[in-house]
Amino acid sequence: MKIVAPLLTCYCAVLLLSLAGCGGEPDANTELEKAAQALGQADAAQASPAPAQPVPTTAPATAVYQSPGQQMNQAVTLYKNGEYENAVMQLHHLRERATLTPQQNMALQDAMAAVMTDMYRRAADGDVRAQQAVKQYEASKNAQRR
Repeated sequence: MKIVAPLLTCYCAVLLLSLAGCGGEPDANTELEKAAQALGQADAAQASPAPAQPVPTTAPATAVYQSPGQQMNQAVTLYKNGEYENAVMQLHHLRERATLTPQQNMALQDAMAAVMTDMYRRAADGDVRAQQAVKQYEASKNAQRR
């Protein structure tokens, strides 16, 4: 009986501390950086030797393959530069098209959720660029449902 009370007290203290850490909204910049790091680690691990066939030099710049880590870094840059529409579409494209590990997918989902939360907050505060980003994102989601 003497051991149960201290154990119960410790358990309650740990539970309260863990719940206290779960209450805050995730910061979009932090979540984007985490996702970029997670996707970048896979790029480094998958770095392959030179391709067997030479890459044609006449290919247009838009046809150049970008790894998921490069795409994520581009989305982070777009977001930090205030190009919210392009950042949201880049994240959406990456989520829909890239083959990711479960950990990478979770990091990307967390980043996307944090960015969208930030976009909706900014749009409600009157940020025109955020309002345009939200409209574009919702239009693309509605188009997918049809």
